Amino acid sequence: MSRIAANPIPYWATAGKTRAVLAEAFADFQQIGFTAVKADVPDDMTADAYRGWIAGYGLQPSLSLFNSPFDETVSLPGEIEKAKRFAATQVALGLDRTMVSSMGRPERLEHPAVGAGFDASRLTRAIDMCGEICRALAAEGLRPLHHSHVGGIFETEHDITSLLDDLGPDVIGFGPDTGHLRWAGIDPAPFIHRYADRLGGIHIKDCFPDHLTNRTLSYREATASKRLWAEPGLGVVDFDAVLAAIPTSYDGDFMIEVDEPSVDSKRESHRMSFAWARKALAARVTQ
Repeated sequence: MSRIAANPIPYWATAGKTRAVLAEAFADFQQIGFTAVKADVPDDMTADAYRGWIAGYGLQPSLSLFNSPFDETVSLPGEIEKAKRFAATQVALGLDRTMVSSMGRPERLEHPAVGAGFDASRLTRAIDMCGEICRALAAEGLRPLHHSHVGGIFETEHDITSLLDDLGPDVIGFGPDTGHLRWAGIDPAPFIHRYADRLGGIHIKDCFPDHLTNRTLSYREATASKRLWAEPGLGVVDFDAVLAAIPTSYDGDFMIEVDEPSVDSKRESHRMSFAWARKALAARVTQ
């Protein structure tokens, strides 16, 4: 069965992915009851050492994310080599899939969730590059799943559907983020239903309504306001519909990801999210 997993992003987003920062997150997750965590192996640690480290907190590795801008700032050979190294680590952890995402286009970070600076030829090149990266990941034993993310080259519904439809299910699967979809103006439930046969992972987070129509803030400003991301159940995402759209055959984890908690305590944010997940996902998870 699936697990309730956690992404420690609010711990390291500003403090960095140091061992001390991650250890704080892992200790909190253990106390709360999580049994799986997004597999981000520190650069100076082997996969075996990492797996043993998190096992000390009662945690197992859950699917991670391969990130690339998929634009002219990177080369395809360089990204393929990066993908191969990433895949080797993930496979060594016993994982068989990964999310693939794009983030960090400057114009889209400045004007998020509206497809700023759209360029059809850039999108075509990005789709082609993403396809090659996905084939490289698959050749190493990882099933690639596209992960929606505001601020990247695959931001809007047009961007994402172009990617998924052009590459097809044999090249790329689907690993959505309910919060990023909603911020970009996409209703998560019908979108998940549309690609349900390709679903291999999901990030669960909610959105407050404040910045869904007010587009005056940058990505960083909207996130820092604490009125963008919400713990699941506190915002406007219809999770009853989302869960109904997920096939009963779904075998991936449900990963809690609240990039910037709406409450002051990171631990409390994860406790609230876990309590919601245990109730909402009772029939789907092992916890």
